[in-house]
Amino acid sequence: MDKLKLLIADDEPTAREGLRRALSKKYEITESDDGLKTWEKILSDQPDIVLLDINMPKGGGFQVLKKTLALRYPPLFVMITAYGSERIAVEAMKAGAFDYVAKPFNLDELRLIISRASEKILLQRENRRLKNVISRKTEPLLIGNCEAMKKVHEIIEKVANTDVSVLITGESGTGKDLVAQLIQKHSSRSDDLLLILNCAAIPRELIESELFGYAKGAFTGAIKDTKGKFQIANGGTLFLDEVGDMSLETQAKVLRVLEEQIITPVGSTKSIPVDVRIISATNYNLQRLIEKELFREDLYYRLRVIEIIMPPLRERGADIMLLSNHFLKMYSSIYDKDSLEMTKEASDLILSHSWPGNIRELRNVFESTVVLSENSLDLNTLRTQIHGQHKRGYYLRGRSFQEAKQNYVIKLETNLITESLIRSNGNISKAADFLGMKRQYLQHKLKLLKIDARKFMQ
Repeated sequence: MDKLKLLIADDEPTAREGLRRALSKKYEITESDDGLKTWEKILSDQPDIVLLDINMPKGGGFQVLKKTLALRYPPLFVMITAYGSERIAVEAMKAGAFDYVAKPFNLDELRLIISRASEKILLQRENRRLKNVISRKTEPLLIGNCEAMKKVHEIIEKVANTDVSVLITGESGTGKDLVAQLIQKHSSRSDDLLLILNCAAIPRELIESELFGYAKGAFTGAIKDTKGKFQIANGGTLFLDEVGDMSLETQAKVLRVLEEQIITPVGSTKSIPVDVRIISATNYNLQRLIEKELFREDLYYRLRVIEIIMPPLRERGADIMLLSNHFLKMYSSIYDKDSLEMTKEASDLILSHSWPGNIRELRNVFESTVVLSENSLDLNTLRTQIHGQHKRGYYLRGRSFQEAKQNYVIKLETNLITESLIRSNGNISKAADFLGMKRQYLQHKLKLLKIDARKFMQ
């Protein structure tokens, strides 16, 4: 096994020499004598352990420690301090250092601390190896052989091991979440977290604290400092699902994170560096939202460095039966009904349906049909489930629920605002009073909905 890399960072040549002699048999040693060189060597040499003097020129040990801990895979730090200054070293440990030693060194104590640090590093490596093994065994299944799906797989293969932002578009139920999982599984960040945030599932007034965290006292109920999704996912990937539902104000703050790689928790003035890859998904046409001034064009291009378009199931030809057989086999095994087989009549019925709910609808149909079938795949049950899924209103005229809801809300808001402007003869202040909203907010809505109040003046 290769030696672990150890960087000795101390501005005293005699101290470095003593440490090098004591540790060179077991470790690959490099040295630095100031804070700037230490930071540069950490970036270039990627040491496993750093023996770091707290007091050094050109940036002390604390500065190097805090900067380095923001990296995806920081080394373990053993702080070096002068005798009687242990309190400072304890503060460093609270900040993230592994341990500390005081000058003059007790070599037996030093070797024991470095040995414990080495054990932790080797354990971390083994954990990452096991995660990779488990990850390969639980590979997300993105089934499909049609040309459109082959294109999807090609793009995933090309972009996975980069850090570019990926926007996944397509109708609801087409498997956008599986694409995000596959990109993460095959990326250099696969050892780290894939954190998912559904922007449509969180009230708009709470989404910023979910994303950026908040400081103690920022609002009622904020009893302690709390990390947001960006900070939790540091080093890994953040999947922003339904990104089209994000408010314009939040969009501006997300854009800042993408540009500057820093976050500021709600109620705090402290900027925190983050290293997060962004994958986003939406079933909206974001360019239409941009035209309606509901989505920022600059954020759109930041998110859409690479776009992956998920085709609807009705356009995937033979993939429909490929997926049907997969779901039949899967649910037959789960519910211990291995005798169920696909018949020609069932295939004809499946192929005659348009599947407006895409793969999600197909999967639901097969699970319910398998549960309700006895010794064979019940054709009447399959027919009932197909039509029942459609009638239950999961999808409205081929649109996703989110898209249908947005169109309904826009129409409702337009009607209410128009009625208030008619009643107020185009007076925006009076119209705002009728609606029970602030004048500035009504002006904002007029701009978004492209309503000219002057047309209602008499």
